[in-house]
Amino acid sequence: MTVPSEQRPFTVLMVCTGNICRSPLAEALLRSHMQKLGVPLTVLSAGSNAVVGHGMTPEAIRVAHRYGGSGEQHEARQLTQQLAASADLILTATREHRGAVAGFHPRAARYCFTLKQFARLVGPVLESGLAQSAPTENGDTESVRLRSFVAEVAASRGYQPPPENLADDDIEDPYRRPWAVYERVGERVESAISTVARAFESVLAHK
Repeated sequence: MTVPSEQRPFTVLMVCTGNICRSPLAEALLRSHMQKLGVPLTVLSAGSNAVVGHGMTPEAIRVAHRYGGSGEQHEARQLTQQLAASADLILTATREHRGAVAGFHPRAARYCFTLKQFARLVGPVLESGLAQSAPTENGDTESVRLRSFVAEVAASRGYQPPPENLADDDIEDPYRRPWAVYERVGERVESAISTVARAFESVLAHK
């Protein structure tokens, strides 16, 4: 039996290349933040060219631990059309990955952003009050409110100026690079994830 959309858990899909560094790190940190806030959320990750079955790199696990996440049980998976279609929000490491998602499932372009792009856009939407007044035609469940918020953020894309350097919306790949790169990536992922988590909390706080 098909579960009505308003009753399905809100699902976030993180995407990078191999699914062993950036996307599982973002997955672990968002899950940790949401659990602390008591927000029911399904968080998954996948790779556009995944090292299927492999775990997170030891460095990525170390970074996850630093920010309260856990990645020991992670197994890399390949991005598929089904994964893209079943997500309510897709957050990618780079603009290139965002394009890859659209290639797997063109309709996902409506709810796919780079992680840093989404974190950049949520603030103005919350400040405008649109998130608090977003219609919830299928009820007022937490999942419906979050889906409405994503739709408002997507609608705002054309009104918010891009960063002066478009690459600022990307998160570099630390794979096989020095620990300092992992640290830098960890700081940027945690900063963006914290912003997203606070935005979700704010949306759900307004009934």
